[in-house]
Amino acid sequence: MGYAYLLCDCVACFKPIMCNPNLVPSLRVKGVKQPICRKCAERWNTIHRTSNGLEPVPIEDGAYDPCNELEL
Repeated sequence: MGYAYLLCDCVACFKPIMCNPNLVPSLRVKGVKQPICRKCAERWNTIHRTSNGLEPVPIEDGAYDPCNELEL
C-alpha cells in the first residue's frame, strides 16, 4: 500500500502546496475548481464570512495530508 499527494500551486497566492486531492479546499475560477492553501482558505473564510453572503471554504481534516493510493 502506498500514499499519494497532489503537488500544485495555490490559486490565490500561487505558492506550491502538497495536499490530498480528494479533500483539499478549492475555489471556482471560470467554473473550474482550483486548490487553495490552508492560509488562503482561512483568510478567505475570515474576509467573506461576514460580507457578501459567500459560503465559507470548508477545510476538512486531512486536506493537506497524503491520501491512500487506493482512493485515487
